[in-house]
Amino acid sequence: MAKLYFRYGAMNSGKSTALLQAAYNYEERGHRVLIAKPSTDTRGDHQIVSRLGVTREVDFLVDAGASLRDEFETRRAAVGGVSCLLIDEAQFLTRAQVDDALRIALVDNVPVLAYGIRTDFLTEAFPGSARLLEVAHSLEELKTICRCGRKAIFNSRLVNGRFVFDGDQVAIDGDSVTYESLCGACYLEESGGMLGGTLVAG
Repeated sequence: MAKLYFRYGAMNSGKSTALLQAAYNYEERGHRVLIAKPSTDTRGDHQIVSRLGVTREVDFLVDAGASLRDEFETRRAAVGGVSCLLIDEAQFLTRAQVDDALRIALVDNVPVLAYGIRTDFLTEAFPGSARLLEVAHSLEELKTICRCGRKAIFNSRLVNGRFVFDGDQVAIDGDSVTYESLCGACYLEESGGMLGGTLVAG
């Protein structure tokens, strides 16, 4: 029986690089893979973009209202046998699409490897990530470090180089918006003690 895997980490933890490596490993052994990402992720348009400079076209984009399983079945029918479905930026999936990913693994017997971040810049879970944490067979944390050297677990947002702690959950486009992965202590320092919009005592 195939499984649903969720490989997560803070931003800049090498998730896209790991996805591209997994695809290479399958293909090197003669297996066909399909690569998808939610259309919410507009960076690179139809590409997976690794920080190391490696890029690859996705096989299909998943719109917010679309059935992931239907999209997968359409692409699989077009190319023939598929050994694995890899999903980048899986935090942007809807809960229903994560359930589709589970069905692809359990009913269609195709492993699904989903890569993404757990929480937004306010430390609140994305719907797709929350559902993946609930139903994935396997959870694997991909680690990166904070500027202080400790393990980074939070994603902070900067606008024009200044940390911000309010705004929409998703902000991708625009040269003024950047992100930095921080440990808990550095995040609390930058936020003035705020977590998820609430002041943390101490």
